[in-house]
Amino acid sequence: MHAPLDKSLLAAIDLGSNSFRLEIGQVNSGFIQRVEYLKEPVRQGGDLDEDRNLTMDAMERGVRCLARFGERIQGFDPSHVRAVATQTLREANNRDVFLKMAKKALGFDVEVISGVEEARLIYQGVSRFLPQSNERRLVIDIGGRSTEFILGQGFNAQHTASLHVGSVAWSLKHFANGEYSENAFTRAEIAAESIFDTLGVNYHQKHWDVAYGASGTVGAIADVLEQYGRPADTISKEGLLWLREELLRAKHTDKLRLLGLKEERKAVIAGGLSIMLGVFDFLNIDTMNVAKGALRHGLMYDMLAQDTTMLDMRNASVLHLMHKFAVDEAHAKTVALVAEKLFEKISADTQFAAGEQATHARKLQWASLLHEMGCMVSPIDAHLHGAYILDHAEPAGFSQNELHRLSLLVLGYRGKLKRLEADFSDRIFVMQLACLRLAVILCHARQMPNLRGLQLASKNNVIDLNLPSSWAEKYPQSYYLLDEETVAWQKTNWAFQLSLV
Repeated sequence: MHAPLDKSLLAAIDLGSNSFRLEIGQVNSGFIQRVEYLKEPVRQGGDLDEDRNLTMDAMERGVRCLARFGERIQGFDPSHVRAVATQTLREANNRDVFLKMAKKALGFDVEVISGVEEARLIYQGVSRFLPQSNERRLVIDIGGRSTEFILGQGFNAQHTASLHVGSVAWSLKHFANGEYSENAFTRAEIAAESIFDTLGVNYHQKHWDVAYGASGTVGAIADVLEQYGRPADTISKEGLLWLREELLRAKHTDKLRLLGLKEERKAVIAGGLSIMLGVFDFLNIDTMNVAKGALRHGLMYDMLAQDTTMLDMRNASVLHLMHKFAVDEAHAKTVALVAEKLFEKISADTQFAAGEQATHARKLQWASLLHEMGCMVSPIDAHLHGAYILDHAEPAGFSQNELHRLSLLVLGYRGKLKRLEADFSDRIFVMQLACLRLAVILCHARQMPNLRGLQLASKNNVIDLNLPSSWAEKYPQSYYLLDEETVAWQKTNWAFQLSLV
């Protein structure tokens, strides 16, 4: 791996359901040394209302925290900063409102990543802090609203899963009044194990050698157990049962007094403990080691790799989807090539930051390769089914923001655009969409079209396509379809103009 700049600073921000974390690291000889670590217990996970919207209070707490983080990383190269949000924002129906506020406060984009991607990044972080060996590892991270399970070896995550069970959600559901009872613990543990059933036999004890726990809940439990004479960085079944008895003895959160338990953790310790007990029972774990790495470390090591690992992974994910949904690969690649050439033309006058044009072109390429994936369901409504699949799939390497962008492009690759719920004030998106639509039209005969003399530009919300004067006579079907494109853009705030020159 090569650092973006020698001894450069990287910043990773994890917008978790319980806490927001900022870690700044310095690259030194291929490794990352901590420079600064900030953590704030924002607790957004407990503030989703009955309609699954984040409350205004929760959003304001998050924005204030991100503003403080933003002040610390002001001036950082955008390629050296990555901020990701997890389960709470995956669930929140009004997440787009918060994401706009978050970007303004932080000064950098915030991605919402899928559970599978979260699990992959957690393993990336954990594996960097473990001695290199051939041991088969089980890594578990109990977060505020989700729990990630990973099986891996070395630096490679081989199986990942993310389940909707977390310390904040379980505390609110089973210990809502802060009261601890035998019945509440039993119900919470059984409820957790019923969700773990969906893992099947993939995580059976025969598939791993050593169990590791990562992040908040695991660390909080281990800290308490160490204070009471248990081995450091180790959690045993006996220790969990002892802690359970201590909570039952206290009977209520307000009366809980445990050495090593931070005040911010008291409200969610019962939910996290019940999940941990469920994990130990379901997977027959006797002892779990506490891992040092976490999601934020995985983010930084991804950046250290200059995104080549991520790029390869996303390319592999697109190829997997193409094969899974029997996409006509030759035609898809032709459309992608034409769309890329058109994007070069239409964006020629656009001022991009370093590497930005290539990033947008790459996303257009992925959408082009996948535009017909919905044909396996229905050729007539391929765009609808393809968009649905992308919005609900969890291919490795992609954030949910990226997948939704691809989904909108696939949804809009044909037909009228007035029903497309997209931001047409986003000029880059409009250019990508126009290029994909035109590429599909130009490749309607499923062969490489003649692009000689074609000119494409966008200015003042007008897309101008100029063709040689002989085009209409040589390619009547293509010209007809291009002429129809002027109708498709009506009732948007953009116009499409076709001219023969």
